[in-house]
Amino acid sequence: MSIKLALLKSGETVISDAKELISDDKMCGYLFTNPHKVEARTPMLLVEETESKSSGELEISLTPWIVLSKDDQIPVPPDWVVTIVEPVNEVKEMYEEKINGQIN
Repeated sequence: MSIKLALLKSGETVISDAKELISDDKMCGYLFTNPHKVEARTPMLLVEETESKSSGELEISLTPWIVLSKDDQIPVPPDWVVTIVEPVNEVKEMYEEKINGQIN
């Protein structure tokens, strides 16, 4: 399994098992298996101080990328992918736990 984060032209960040689709020795797209949208938010804290002190923590949520689809493999044209990167360990583990829970 090759779990990657993909930034799409739409601005969405998607985590999935990502593979390149090859036809006639030419890359023609990506196949995202079990794609989930990744959203990161800074937790909101109410403080009386005027200076904001950020702890650097983020709240991460994973939701199925196309909620109403029953497909677990979705092809994506290469011109819709801005970049593909390795996720940080914590997000990768969170994704694997969620996917393994869905499969069992």
